[in-house]
This record gives sequence, C-alpha cells and structure tokens, in this order.
Amino acid sequence: MKDVKLLIGGKHVDAANKATTDRIDPFTGEIASRAAAATLEDADRAVVAAQAAFPAWKALSAGERRKRLLHAADLMDQAAPRFIECGTNETGASPMWIGFNVMLSASMLREAASMTTQITGDIMPSEVPGNMAMGIRAPVGVVLGIAPWNAPVILATRALAMPLACGNTVVLKAAEACPALQALIGDVLHEAGLGDGVVNVVTNAPKDAPAIVERLIANPAIRRVNFTGSTHVGRIVAQLSAKHLKPALLELGGKAPFLVLHDADLDEAAAAANFGAFMNQGQICMSTERIIVDGKVHDAFVQKLTAKASKLVAGDPRRQDVHLGTLVSAEAATRIKALVDDAVSKGARVTCGGTVEGAVMQATVVDGVTPAMKLYSEESFGPVVAVIRARDDDDAIRIANDSQFGLSSAVFSQDIARALDIAGRIEAGICHINGPTVHDEANMPFGGVKDSGYGRFGSRASIAEFTELRWVTLQKTHRHYPI
Repeated sequence: MKDVKLLIGGKHVDAANKATTDRIDPFTGEIASRAAAATLEDADRAVVAAQAAFPAWKALSAGERRKRLLHAADLMDQAAPRFIECGTNETGASPMWIGFNVMLSASMLREAASMTTQITGDIMPSEVPGNMAMGIRAPVGVVLGIAPWNAPVILATRALAMPLACGNTVVLKAAEACPALQALIGDVLHEAGLGDGVVNVVTNAPKDAPAIVERLIANPAIRRVNFTGSTHVGRIVAQLSAKHLKPALLELGGKAPFLVLHDADLDEAAAAANFGAFMNQGQICMSTERIIVDGKVHDAFVQKLTAKASKLVAGDPRRQDVHLGTLVSAEAATRIKALVDDAVSKGARVTCGGTVEGAVMQATVVDGVTPAMKLYSEESFGPVVAVIRARDDDDAIRIANDSQFGLSSAVFSQDIARALDIAGRIEAGICHINGPTVHDEANMPFGGVKDSGYGRFGSRASIAEFTELRWVTLQKTHRHYPI
C-alpha cells in the first residue's frame, strides 16, 4: 500500500484535518493506496503556494525552464518501474499500458521543453506615425489541471507540461482512482528542481471532488483551467469556469467511428480496430466504439475482427498471459454489460466475449447494432465495440456523424483521395486514414468538437491556451495630440 501526501509548496503534507481516502485494487480488492483527503483549506493553500512561486518561475529564462523540464523527462523515464507498480495496482491496467504512458509523458515534457523558446510574438503595423506595435505572449499565472485515471500519466502530465513551458505554475487535482500514480508525477517534477510551489498536487476523497473543484476554479489566482474527463463533468467545469470568467480547455468523451470502405485492406483494418477498441480495456477517450462497415465487406470483416478479439485475455494485469488487465471497477463492468444486454435484447449479436467477472470483462464484439440500441449512441468506455452496416460511403459518413461526440475517427480505404475526402466530411477533431483511432503524439494538436470539448492540447497548438496575448506599443517619435 502506498501512502500519499499532498504536495504543497514543495512539501509533502497531510490534509489539514488528517483525513485520508483509500483506493482499492480493482482485481484483488486490497488497498492499493491511502491518500490525503484534501479539505477546502488545503485547496486554497495549494493555490497560494503556486501563486507565490509564479514570479520566480516566470522570470526564469526560456533556456533554464527548458533545462529543468528536460531533467524532469529523464527522471520520469528512470522512475518507470515505480509508475508501473502504482498504475497497475490502482487502475488495473496492464504494465504495458502504464509503461507506454510513462514513455509518452516523458516525450511530452521534452516537447514542452522545446517550446519554451518558441513562444513568440508579432510586430504589427500601426496607423500612428512613429509607433511600433507588438503582440507579446505572456504567462497567465496559476493554471489548474484536472486529470482522469484512464491514461493516468499521459493526461496528468499533459495538464502540466505546456502550462509550465509557458511560464505558469500549476495546481494538479489528481484523479481519485490513482492518487499515488499522479502524485508521483509531482514528485518527479519537484525532484527535477522546478522550484517549491511550481507544481502542487491535491488528492481528495471521491465525495469531496465537487466541492474541491468548485473551490479551486473560484479562486481568483487561478487564471486557466484544463480538464480531461467525461462530458457530464466537463459541462460542470465549463459552467463553473464561465461563472468566474476563467478560460477552460476541455477534452471530453468520445464515440470514435472507424469506417471500413469496400476497398479497404481488411487484415490491416481488423488489426487496427482490434487495437483501437480493446487497448486498455477500451478505457481511452479515442477508443474505437463504432465500426461502420460497407455492406459489401461486412461479413468478411466481422469474421476477421472476431478471430483477433477472441484471442485477447482480460484478467489479473500482473500475469504474463493477460493482455488487457481489468476495468477500473466492478461497477464499470456492470454498466457496460448492461449496454451489451440491451443491444442483444433488441436484435444484436455478440460474436465474441461478453462475459463479466468482477472488474474483468473479456473483449466483446457486438454486430448488428442499430440506433434503437443504447450501445449505438452511449459511450461504453469499455472493451466493447459496436459493428454497424453501411450501404455506401455517404451512408457511412452519415452514421459516423450521427453522434453527439467528435473526438477521434478513422477511415480505411486503399483509395487515398477518396479517404481524404471522407476524412474532411467527418465531424471530429482527429481523423486517421488507414490507422487506428487510438493515436497520440506529443507534438500534435489534440482535441475534439461537439460534445467532445474545445481547445487543443499539444505543443505549439496549446501556447495560445496557456498565455495571454498582450498589445504593447513603443512611441519612437513626437506624437501629435488633438487637445
């Protein structure tokens, strides 16, 4: 069991009232971690510490910030075994998935480090004689990052990396399902010498989450909010941020469509769909949730996908023969199984999987899904993929866009011009041609449309999210005034 303290002002401290909260290993049922359960006063203290650290961090040269972030990336790589142990115990994810999280997170820190010297401005033409006008990007102050549990190292690091590179300080509100794992990110950054209070980490009991989030967003020192999580909670964060006039960057739910056109390489498409649907038990915002297949190749594709999915094993993530690990909780498995049962009761067919034992659900392919079924529109966030038959390209695009979500998508076709045209017609922030819906890189603009949120994470794209554009002028000559 890992004991987790709050990280405030460079010190590991208990909650003000000494309260703690336990996270249970979803497979063993044992306590994986015991974390400090922050009070509202603790949330305030974290913001005060970040605000106090801001002037010194802002004043550092770009090169010095880059140096410290690069050191943090190296330390994160070195700490991979610790991250893997925490992540496997707290979330039930496979060691492979947590290891990938660490690798990509270290890349995010390195990419952010490279951006410290790319935060540029503009010289703009002025109508006033002798006047030089400039657009200058400046740090905003304290940034609040709220991270989820499903890609726990990636998404928490993403909440920190570019805000820090832009010269801001950060308060990270860790996910209740993985406090030890995300607290470790704060430890690595602090160990790298960023400075006391530059990164602060708050853990809390699940029941206190709404009050903690509201208190943090309302704090006048918080100048930006970034949140990754469900659309339901994202709406609440957006409303609170708007109430307090805080710009927010939201990356929310998804129902990623995967289009298989009649000329697709079915073997390649089945391999990509299998990975995109079931990696990390389908608990990824980009997970393939809907496979929309041209009727001409539907049966052959379903046969190939079913053969691949049937070989996957979910279970104890510590076993070498287990590919998928567990879901985050038994309650999640029950909810997802209900979606499958609803689809079957309305005429769908399970071609493989569908079994649940505690928090373990085997990879499940459901064919013949229609709009009458909940699985057609509701985000499953689990190891279940819905297969939907399409008449032709236009019908496939219609089905793909028949969703409130618009995060990731994919198109498989050997006609690249045709695929590019279709990609342009899909309502999503991301589209991959002949590749899986699950694909992330540190330097790419990442975000969705519709109910999948707004704003963009990722390198240069997020500079605008975490800086203020200021107009500065320099009058170089005598200026005439009318009075």
